[in-house]
Amino acid sequence: MSPRQSSRKSEGSDKVGTICRALRRAIIEQALEPGAKLPEDALGERFGVSRTIARHALGQLAAEGLVELRRNRIAVVATPSWQEARDAFDIRIELERLVVRQLAGRLSKNQIATLKTHVDAEDAARNGPDAVSIRLATEFHILLAQMTNSPILVRYVSEVAYRCCLTLSMFSRPHSSECAINEHRQLIAALAAGDEAKVMALMHTHLDSVASRALVTPAPPRGRDLLDILAPYADEEDNEPAAKPAKSARVRTAAE
Repeated sequence: MSPRQSSRKSEGSDKVGTICRALRRAIIEQALEPGAKLPEDALGERFGVSRTIARHALGQLAAEGLVELRRNRIAVVATPSWQEARDAFDIRIELERLVVRQLAGRLSKNQIATLKTHVDAEDAARNGPDAVSIRLATEFHILLAQMTNSPILVRYVSEVAYRCCLTLSMFSRPHSSECAINEHRQLIAALAAGDEAKVMALMHTHLDSVASRALVTPAPPRGRDLLDILAPYADEEDNEPAAKPAKSARVRTAAE
């Protein structure tokens, strides 16, 4: 591959990432409703890209379970059923028990500090929109997966966590995020203490409780124009440098 071809491929990948980040946040924060259409031409106009790049971004979000691809290249925000939501949480529980089993007693001081800083951000957002709290809570779990340095765990935890995040936005009831924040702090303490059995049990109880607290009532529908909805998310991406893949610090072994 020539340097010019490599540069074009990198640029296209950056644009796909930009669209994915904006759409992901718009979906998770409930700006885009389940079932909302996502036309390639409208996305291309909003982000200044070709339909091909918009199509690649939609394909990536479909792999994450946030978008459904239908006939005639029609993409819509996914609409999981209540049972699919419950099943996703059951799968997520088992995956994240594996994550904390790998991390117990092996996190560096910097990694523990990073987790605590993230939970502080969750606490600061507690009185804001529920959707933002849900997104931050989901990102805490993805951060844990990244710290394992296991590509397969990062991939599957991220995908199922985003699916759960979407269902929490759909099937929700008013509830305080304080319980979840306290549970995150308990998880960090157990990880730091190296108590493998305790942290696995805590993760199981935590995610089961999140599902039980939230999976109750579908949110009411709203109607808004796609370009207007995406404007703040696209502008936010334009004003930030392209996000680089997260570099998780290497997990220390017990011998270190």
